[in-house]
Amino acid sequence: MNRQENNDIKKDKNLILACTGSVATIKLPVLIEKLQTLDSEFNFNIKVVVTKHAKHFVDTSLLPQNVEMLDDTSEWEAWNRRGDPVVHIDLGKWADLMVIAPLSANSLAKMAVGLCDNLLMCVVRAWDFDKKLLFCPAMNTRMYDHPVTAEHIAKLKSWGYLEVPTIAKTLMCGDTGNGAMAEVDTIVEHILNNLRV
Repeated sequence: MNRQENNDIKKDKNLILACTGSVATIKLPVLIEKLQTLDSEFNFNIKVVVTKHAKHFVDTSLLPQNVEMLDDTSEWEAWNRRGDPVVHIDLGKWADLMVIAPLSANSLAKMAVGLCDNLLMCVVRAWDFDKKLLFCPAMNTRMYDHPVTAEHIAKLKSWGYLEVPTIAKTLMCGDTGNGAMAEVDTIVEHILNNLRV
């Protein structure tokens, strides 16, 4: 079977890639490229949701033109009157799966207590539990080792959200230890495995 024939039988999957205020957000373009060039049974339609602080780490010139990036402004500009789109609800209906990579300590805490003060947290709060949600924590070792981090991760997992665990390495700040976001290839593997079940 040639590549063109293989592309013809790929299954379309709608994927939300979400990023929060962690320096690991710089890996977003690499994650998108891996997913879009992957030789798999899936063709990914990708929408990116970013928090205000995640935008600090996104080089939009590296994002493909066919990938839409949404933020808090997208939500508020879409709605003026009854009948207008409600972006955080529409995204949840559209998506087959959501991946939050990276999930910062701050956004992890927000998720664990149910805050919904930005577009991403609203998508999470309205998420359909029949669909998979993967989260990839990323934070400094000192933050990761705080007891509340394990409590928050356990809370998310108790709801059925799926953790892609951190790894130990030399962090951007120069410290060495656990808390770094999983490697992109590992995240891609988790995405594929959870779409195949």
